[in-house]
Amino acid sequence: MTDSASDLLARIRVHGAVPRHIAIIMDGNGRWARERHMPRPFGHRSGMKAVRETVEACLEAGVEWLSLFAFSQENWQRPETEVSALMALLEEYIAREAAELRAQGVCVHVHGDLSRLSPAAASAVERVRRETSGGQRLGLNLFISYGGRAELVRAARLLAADLESGALRAEDIDEQTIASRLYTAGCPDPDLLIRTSGEQRLSNFLLWQVAYAELYISSVLWPDFDRAALYEAICDFQRRDRRFGRVST
Repeated sequence: MTDSASDLLARIRVHGAVPRHIAIIMDGNGRWARERHMPRPFGHRSGMKAVRETVEACLEAGVEWLSLFAFSQENWQRPETEVSALMALLEEYIAREAAELRAQGVCVHVHGDLSRLSPAAASAVERVRRETSGGQRLGLNLFISYGGRAELVRAARLLAADLESGALRAEDIDEQTIASRLYTAGCPDPDLLIRTSGEQRLSNFLLWQVAYAELYISSVLWPDFDRAALYEAICDFQRRDRRFGRVST
């Protein structure tokens, strides 16, 4: 018999070591739909419920930051009908959830090559950023049209421009300097990276930031991911011995 979400949350609160920042590769929408003999967009739509469940669970557990990999740069290569459906779902999610996110104290940040978004999707992104800008309880990073290697290329170009202008010297470049040019500047690195659907890949997500993240692979397909699934991942995290290359005392 599996523990309920409330039992798992009580266990988390006893142990106390809640990850400050959780990142999730939301995988399995297509397989979930295929198992039900439905088109892939049906799975993406069903995954919206899992996003709401995860945000609410993070608020309840006291997580400070949540990063969700919503749409990769490589996803632009998918069939046009699926891409269009995903963009429409982004607009729908923002229209449906923006007021509740603001009420719950969630501040939404959207990262990636947003120049590729449709005007309607770009407008929706700007709206949710603006309307939730005062949130203090949870920072929600949505990664859309994003790739980890592209983010590092962007950071390198920003550094090169500063070097060329004389605003920066080569000897001044260190890890902190590079981190300050990433999309996530000012945000702590993830403590816990979850991937759903059982796949064991990073898929070009937050390659710099997850250097010391604890990895948790969930067999649950994303549309079925709920509070209990998230809390199980946090409970597993609490059992880890995080040494960061050092020896435990």
